[in-house]
Amino acid sequence: MQTAGSGWANGLLGVIIFSGSLPATRVAVGGFSALFLTSARAVIAALIGLAVLGLLRQARPQRKDLVSLIIVSIGVVVGFPLLTALALQHITSAHSIVFIGLLPLSTAIFAVLRGGERPKPMFWLFAILGSATVAGFALSNDGTASPIGDLLMVAAIVLCGLGYAEGAALSRRLGGWQVISWALLIALPLMVPVMLWTWPSTWSGVSALAWIGLAYVSIFSMFVGFIFWYRGLAIGGIARVGQLQQLQPFFGLVLAGFLLHEPVAWSMITATALVVVCVFFARRFA
Repeated sequence: MQTAGSGWANGLLGVIIFSGSLPATRVAVGGFSALFLTSARAVIAALIGLAVLGLLRQARPQRKDLVSLIIVSIGVVVGFPLLTALALQHITSAHSIVFIGLLPLSTAIFAVLRGGERPKPMFWLFAILGSATVAGFALSNDGTASPIGDLLMVAAIVLCGLGYAEGAALSRRLGGWQVISWALLIALPLMVPVMLWTWPSTWSGVSALAWIGLAYVSIFSMFVGFIFWYRGLAIGGIARVGQLQQLQPFFGLVLAGFLLHEPVAWSMITATALVVVCVFFARRFA
């Protein structure tokens, strides 16, 4: 019970940290290009990971772990940040956030395919109901849809679910922060040239909020959040703890409302309550 509780506590902290990612990205793309933002955040986080790995004298991962680390890197270091940054050039942060409600289902599917988990049938019922609640909330409350932005967000969700499940399974052997650190280092040889190639010609037009957004997604979204998230998934169950992501859109909308002055409707509160119920029962039947 203590292990399960610790898994859920770590997972919830990770979700809260990740909830600020899309609002911060939305602010950051106002001052930086999508490619520069994606590469810069990866480089900054990789340098942090390199420093921590060196300070704590961590051994290199085994050769058999390389494929899994590459998958994690493609999913959460390159794919999700780049695709969401591109999507946010076509859709609002509020619209993009609700797609995160589909992430638990994506993570659960890859938990079966890559993590070897076998949730009960009732788990899938409540996982689908929770995702449907979030999708319904999106369709009923947002008129800012863009086919290109929506397709980019769907692709981002698929890659992120794969990266979450793969990283969580690997974290059982390597540890959560070690997995994201090594995944960041694998992407570093690619991200540094991209960052230099897309380096802004001038910084005069970059607002303070854009810099804050870059700092947040680099330090918290790209590194600190994964320390808690991968630990939570590894010890509490990938499919089970992954259902906490159904709460992320609503945490994110509150942050978007606070930072970007977007209104928080009663329908959001109602949908949040329904999602909490779905998360509760999904946890019970996982």
